[in-house]
Amino acid sequence: MTVILCESSIDAISCWLLHPASLCLSTSGARPNPRWLPELLSQGLPVYCAFDSDATGDAVAEQMMRLHPSLRRLRPSQHDWNDVLKSRSA
Repeated sequence: MTVILCESSIDAISCWLLHPASLCLSTSGARPNPRWLPELLSQGLPVYCAFDSDATGDAVAEQMMRLHPSLRRLRPSQHDWNDVLKSRSA
């Protein structure tokens, strides 16, 4: 199983609809080091930072990956995962 970290709950739900084999979680905002992240990373699962495709999302994702080098970036092709989902269902 792959874990995908999103900024908001609507993005986590949208991301899960796009990647149903993954566990998509919200960090409740663009936060580089949520208190629960080290415990999640200790599970040995692949974890992706999938924050928004904007300056804040990119900067916080970069911070998160510096703090936790095992993380990888999964950048939405539009502003956020909800926008990606809406564009596919249009």
